[in-house]
Amino acid sequence: MSTPHNSAEKGQFAKTVLMPGDPLRAKFIAETFLENPVLVNNVRGVQGYTGTWKGKPVSVMASGMGMPSIGIYSYELFTEYDVENIIRIGSAGAYQPELKLFDVILADAAYSESSFAREQCGNTSDTIKPSAELNEKIKKAAANLGMKITEGLIHSSDVFYREKNVTYLPKVMNELHCLGVEMESFALFSNANVLGKNAACLLTVSDSFVSPEITTAEQRQTAFTDMMKIALDAAIAD
Repeated sequence: MSTPHNSAEKGQFAKTVLMPGDPLRAKFIAETFLENPVLVNNVRGVQGYTGTWKGKPVSVMASGMGMPSIGIYSYELFTEYDVENIIRIGSAGAYQPELKLFDVILADAAYSESSFAREQCGNTSDTIKPSAELNEKIKKAAANLGMKITEGLIHSSDVFYREKNVTYLPKVMNELHCLGVEMESFALFSNANVLGKNAACLLTVSDSFVSPEITTAEQRQTAFTDMMKIALDAAIAD
């Protein structure tokens, strides 16, 4: 049973889906890590694959950019394909000086100025939490791999390009102490909470608001492998 945005049949997605924003990152993960990956969706080039990791089924599918996009794809995965867990694996701009390129962030909550949750389900809170159970699996997976993660609040923004007269950084950087910024997790967490599902967000630092460092497009597609390995092991954890 397909949807307007997903050509997969019911049963073609695993119970846990890793969700990068970039379709090419989804393709890279499937072809690099999954055993026997099968392309189950390519509507609009938003690629979704299912294979196995260490013998257990795992899927990976792109979300596109921004809350409306991940809002559609995650909602359909949860409601139409019986997916139980979605782990977003994305990139983030660091807000704090201790975070360097390629550091991995685990969101313990997402703050946003977005109206997504209010318009979708009537939730007027500006902060939404992920699944505590799924976060624990991610932390355990990272520890078993000997990989460091930094846990904290992230800013999930509706806007990438802001005009210079809009002042927002002091609040998210200094008052709220957000670790960094991305553009999807608030909507993903909202959908999961509404539907009784599990969602989490792992991010790799791709650039910084406090230093001139920045990754290339190719690095954002293929070099965030620590985050990918952590998410894959968490996806198959009991």
